[in-house]
This record gives sequence, structure tokens and C-alpha cells, in this order.
Amino acid sequence: MQTASERLRAAFFPNLRWVLTKIERIAVPLLLVAVWEAFSRSGALPQALLPPPSAVLHALGDWMFGIDGSAQDYSGTWLRNALASTMRVAAGFAIAAALGIVLGTAIGWSRAIEATVEPTLQMLRPIPPVSWIPLAIIWFGIADRPAIFLVFLGAFFPVLMNTIHGVKAIDRNLIRAGAMMGASERQLLTDIVVPAALPSIFAGLRIAVGSAWMLTVTAEMVAVKSGVGYVLWDSYYFLRYDMVIAAMVSIGLLGFLSDYGIKLLMARVLRWQRTTVRRGA
Repeated sequence: MQTASERLRAAFFPNLRWVLTKIERIAVPLLLVAVWEAFSRSGALPQALLPPPSAVLHALGDWMFGIDGSAQDYSGTWLRNALASTMRVAAGFAIAAALGIVLGTAIGWSRAIEATVEPTLQMLRPIPPVSWIPLAIIWFGIADRPAIFLVFLGAFFPVLMNTIHGVKAIDRNLIRAGAMMGASERQLLTDIVVPAALPSIFAGLRIAVGSAWMLTVTAEMVAVKSGVGYVLWDSYYFLRYDMVIAAMVSIGLLGFLSDYGIKLLMARVLRWQRTTVRRGA
């Protein structure tokens, strides 16, 4: 039978561990924000060039909720711009993921397809996606389509390369065992190859969604007249560096949420990894 002190420890220490875990996660960001605030207010640089976090938070709040109109034309328009950017990321990322997984599986599985297709893809892969901007504008005009095209280019190759790696790294004994059980080539692909390659595929998807956000912001600076990237670039022209940093924070937040969504999906699909993969201490 537990004593009073044992019951107290059992009730208190799990909560203490939870609190310490939360503190560990926010300690570094809070320290960086405090140093930034102190440096900005020290006068080493004009606050117009390096706004303190408090000013950035105020600009972001007005951009989101239209508090006092300090964000001027963009007051209260954050949700509209965030949705526009998210739509472009989602469209380009979905096309890149579908094509990258299908083509990567085919290249990793078939030597004939690898010999035919991969050399061309490897020639295209080193070309920076931003170098396609002039052609994208010529082909698609000033609208959503050039941004979606650039997002696709940025997200496609991480998915493709990780899928190829995942397929090629499969234990051949699994494939031999499936073949000995009478599985057809299609069944080998759907029941053994693709499931075994999923950890690598999800790694590619997480890299790709980060690239997708970088490319959509780049496209919005040049080829689109809406979205978070457009607000960032327009604010730069009007020397509103608090809005520039607020847009940067927004991009980071949206990218984090996108990655977190993929992590949740990965945890659901790859439940078996919880007992086979080492976690941090």
C-alpha cells in the first residue's frame, strides 16, 4: 500500500516531467527573441531597419485581425493571402508527390526504365527551379499556374530521389519470399515494395513540402500578385521591414504546420515503426 509521500511523488513527477519537456522546447526560441528585442532596442541599428519582435508581433496581429490599420492596405488580409499561398503549395506538391512516387517506384524497380529515363532526369535535377521563372511566366502568364509549376519543380525531385532510394534499398529476401509464395509482379510492388519503401518516401515528402513553400514564395515575389510572398516583397518596396519579418514568420509557421501534417500522416501509416525505430532520449 502506497504511503502519502509515494502518492504525492506519483502525482507530481509525471506533471513535472511534462512541464520540463515543454520548457525545453520553448527555451531556445524565447532566448533568441529576448536577445533580438534587447539588441533592436539598444540603438546599435535603427529600429526601422531591425524592428523588435514586439513591433513585428503588432504588425502581424494587425495583418491577421485588422486591429488598428497599422498594416495599411494589408490590414486584416492575412487569411486571404495565407490561403492563396497554401492553395499553390498544395496543388504543386500534390502533383509532384503523385508523379514522383509513381516514377520513382518505376525507376527503382525496372532497370530498363532506369536506363531510359533517369539520365534525362539527372540532367534536369541540378537546374535551380528559380531559373525556370522566365519560361514559366512566358508559358503560363502572371497567375497561379507559374507558381504551381515552380512548386512542382521544387518538390518533385526530393520525392523522386527518396522513392528510388527506398525501392532500391529493400531487402531482396522479402521480394524472393513473395515470389516464392506465388505473388505476381503487381502484387510484389503493391504489397511488398511500396510498403517497405514508405519510410524513404515520407522522408522525401517532408523535404519536398519545405521546398514547396520556398518556391511558392519565390514565385509570388515575381509572377503572382497575391499570397504571403507577394506581401513580403511589396512591404520591402515600402520599407515596412516589420511586415517583411511578419511575412517571414508566417511562412515559417505555415511550413511548420504542413510538415506537422505529414508527420501525423506518417505516424498513422507507419505505426509499426514505433517499436522498431530508436527515439531520442
